[in-house]
Amino acid sequence: MRIRNRLLAGALVGLMMPAVTFAGPVNINTADAETISAELQGVGLSRAQAIVEYRKANGPFKSAEDLIAVKGIGEKTLEMNRANILLDSPDQRDKK
Repeated sequence: MRIRNRLLAGALVGLMMPAVTFAGPVNINTADAETISAELQGVGLSRAQAIVEYRKANGPFKSAEDLIAVKGIGEKTLEMNRANILLDSPDQRDKK
């Protein structure tokens, strides 16, 4: 009985803890809004859609810092995701 209660308590604590999400690399010049929102921390679907719309209107991002021009993306979001922001395609990397 004691073991069962501990297991139940552990399960309840696990359910109450917020889910941990892990971001992954994403090419902000080619990814769709769903992919961007899934891979960048603090970027929901509406901000990801704003990134895609900005890209369509202004052309590809030349640096990660260009994201700050998108409404809703600030320094904090940029720094939180900098390591996962990709800008070029594999064939462009081969030309460098």
